[in-house]
Amino acid sequence: MLNSLTINNIVLIDRLHIEFEGGLCVLSGETGAGKSILMDSLGLAMGERSERDLVRHGAEQASVSASFCLPARHGIWGLLDSQSLPYDAGQVILRRTLTRDGRSRAYINDQPVSAGLLREVGGMLVEIHGQHDERGLLNAKGHRKILDDYGQYHDLTNRVRTDYDFLVSLQKQLALAEEKLALAKADEDYIRHNLAELDILSPREGEETELADERSRMMQGEQMSEGLNDILKNLQDKNGVDAALGSIIRRLSRMGGQDKAILDPVLETLDRAANETTDAIALLETTLRDLEFNPHELENTEERLFALRAAARKHSCLVDDLPNIAQEFSEKLQALEFGDEEVQRLTREVIIADGIFRDGVAQLSAARRSAQNELDALVNGELAPLKMEKARFKTDLVPLDPSEWRGNGGERVEFQISTNPGAPFGGLIKVASGGELSRFILALKVVLASRTTAPTLIFDEIDKGVGGAVADAVGERLKRLAEKAQILVITHSPQVAAQGAYHWLIEKNEITKGGAVFTNVSALDETDRQEEIARMLAGAKITDEARAAAARLMQT
Repeated sequence: MLNSLTINNIVLIDRLHIEFEGGLCVLSGETGAGKSILMDSLGLAMGERSERDLVRHGAEQASVSASFCLPARHGIWGLLDSQSLPYDAGQVILRRTLTRDGRSRAYINDQPVSAGLLREVGGMLVEIHGQHDERGLLNAKGHRKILDDYGQYHDLTNRVRTDYDFLVSLQKQLALAEEKLALAKADEDYIRHNLAELDILSPREGEETELADERSRMMQGEQMSEGLNDILKNLQDKNGVDAALGSIIRRLSRMGGQDKAILDPVLETLDRAANETTDAIALLETTLRDLEFNPHELENTEERLFALRAAARKHSCLVDDLPNIAQEFSEKLQALEFGDEEVQRLTREVIIADGIFRDGVAQLSAARRSAQNELDALVNGELAPLKMEKARFKTDLVPLDPSEWRGNGGERVEFQISTNPGAPFGGLIKVASGGELSRFILALKVVLASRTTAPTLIFDEIDKGVGGAVADAVGERLKRLAEKAQILVITHSPQVAAQGAYHWLIEKNEITKGGAVFTNVSALDETDRQEEIARMLAGAKITDEARAAAARLMQT
């Protein structure tokens, strides 16, 4: 429950500290006394949007602090643990500061946090039903969430939403896989044709260099052979070097006569020259044999080299890259086969996920029907005390076509009413008059509030425009709710105020500070309560009759 609220420098509030109690807590005061300022201040502490206009004139900074006492079973402790926020057992303090230039800071147990986290925590601690909440209740777009919140089957709604998101994700993957497969199949003939060509060609990395070198060698060898043959012919001709040396050696041998020593050095040298010449001729013959080639071999080499280069031009790559190109074509064919398998796999998964999603939607629809019946019965049970015995309320569940099912289920939800027996049901705002509508809304709020998990509920002038027995019924229901949670009600109704266990008066201070008027909130004892309820009954001039009527209301 809300233990205390401390406000500094908010609009007309200078410094204010209120300590609250459990049960039904009433706050009242004349129009303009500052009740809305109090609500704005509490909203600021709960993480609502901050407005720089809230900072009191002349002040540089405003602050609001709200202290709560909570049971050990409350879900807030798990959230604080997940955020690594420290806390004392059973106590949570929310604080918000706001500067003149519009900057704000949020704190939980004096630890700085984001405004989003403060709002999340505040939503778990306080639920506010304002006098303008009917705008949300009248909008059919929000009725499905209201019904689900009342039914408290959040695990089921979360699961359906998760199942739907997963199904949509799989459907997107399947569509993408099908698109890729279709594009790949459109190029399948082209891929197969090119891969067959490259398989026949069987290119090797470095082969172009090998073939070019071999071609160059063969072409150079052909040109060299012609010259070497001429040289060999000159060497071996009868007038060549070999024959000339032999003839010279023979002549010198004859010329030596009896004294051969004279020519022996010459003969030895010429013999060596002849032998070297013979060896040179032999080497030349060997070289010529090595240079011999088959013209068809040159033709084949050139044909292979030109085929490789033509393939490289076709695929706009280097010859050495052709093996990689062939590998890429091979992988694309494999991807085609895998693509078929992937599409089949995703198709199976989509079918399974769709079945799970549909089962979840069916369970959610059943849960909504159960909550619908209970909600309708409870709201209709609230109408008679509110002097609407002939009116009827129902929650209309409209099944959607399966193609329209989404993460929020398979039906539209709309609250409808019939104000007279036999009259058709219709939307709240279309059927009810102003007075009837406010009572329908009140009945619905009371029933919905009975299911809240927030330890503190605030009703801000929800009894506006009702009086007499209807106001009695409103007070009665608020008192009944106060058995389950702390109820703070801001009211102008004496009948509602009389039901309170505690009462605070909101008023403008008569004492001025520098010409300014400040709002003050004070706790009332029994005597002061009677006086305030008498004022609510009588108006500006409180009579003894009003005091007596107030006493009767309080006793009742």
